[in-house]
Amino acid sequence: MRMIYLDYNATTPSAAPVQEAMLPFLAVHFGNPSSGHPPGRAAKEAIEDARGRVANLIGARHDEIIFTGGGTGSNNLAIKGVALRDPRVRSGHIIISAIEHPAVSEPARFLQRMGFDVTVVECNRRAVVDPDTVKRALRPETLLVSVMHANNEVGTIQPIRQIAEICHERNTLVHTDASQSTGKIPVRVDELGVDLLTIAGHKIYAPKGVGALYVRGRLPLEPVLHGGGHEGGYRAGTENTPQIVGLGKAAQLAFENLSEIGERMATLRDRLETSLFRGIGPALSINAQDAPRLPNTSSVNFPAVSAQQLLARTPEIYASTGAACHTHSTQLSATQQAMGLDEATARGTVRLSVGWYTTETEIDRVSQLLIGAWENIKS
Repeated sequence: MRMIYLDYNATTPSAAPVQEAMLPFLAVHFGNPSSGHPPGRAAKEAIEDARGRVANLIGARHDEIIFTGGGTGSNNLAIKGVALRDPRVRSGHIIISAIEHPAVSEPARFLQRMGFDVTVVECNRRAVVDPDTVKRALRPETLLVSVMHANNEVGTIQPIRQIAEICHERNTLVHTDASQSTGKIPVRVDELGVDLLTIAGHKIYAPKGVGALYVRGRLPLEPVLHGGGHEGGYRAGTENTPQIVGLGKAAQLAFENLSEIGERMATLRDRLETSLFRGIGPALSINAQDAPRLPNTSSVNFPAVSAQQLLARTPEIYASTGAACHTHSTQLSATQQAMGLDEATARGTVRLSVGWYTTETEIDRVSQLLIGAWENIKS
């Protein structure tokens, strides 16, 4: 059976040029980047080249990019690093939004158990965080505000620049998790005005297990990992040269093709939504349809059916349900809860996310399959 992959928000395949760029550093240029001999220097030079490519993608300085083990590692370093950077102080206030990925909300909860205060600000029904809500939550002791750039479930793009301006008036640092937005829409750190920004390699056609954290002006952070002082002292551990090279290549590809990528994905996403509305009718709904969204993301509420049941009837389609459905109840995701989605609607939510390799033929096939399955379940 042919696979139609529409789960690019969960992970992406490593692009062929990315794989090719990595291969020499698996067997030939295998030296430790901290070593002074030629193999070590070759690895070090490759890492610095990749650092420059990632910096170029987001408009940062070369030395403001810190390589990590992924988006989760970057988020932990940003949040814990700010909160714990003064060893004399183990208190303070942190603000996150209600729609954050667990890679942000769980580090915040960890700090809360340590004695920090954490405020979770709500969003509206379109999953957009109002900057005024953040403003009202700020306190003199607020250390950090962390609001994702784009939501992984429904695709809404947050007003990060406005949030950052408000926070900086109070001398509060701002972090954004840009794992979903990087490589899909322009992400420029000066335009956003953030102090810290997270990138996840496997969301932009690089391998899993590598990411980056932008740190404005190399502001001081307490490392999460202690050891040999790699990455300028921010993250200990011998650098994973092949993965970092892959991330650098993926960043280059994204930078060179960003406008074309965004337009093409938006066209495919809109084609899919139009077809589904035509086949199912006004009972179908799209979460956050009237909000600024990522060009590749569609969170579709199929009426009067279970998303799990729908996907089970369409095994060609590889996609995600929006909620965890059980026999007698539906467990809403954090984003669905924050949006105020009712259980009956959430039960039928399917997230369909297109990517670089999605074709019009696949989109038309997906629409046909989903409409047919929905009609069969309803009958």
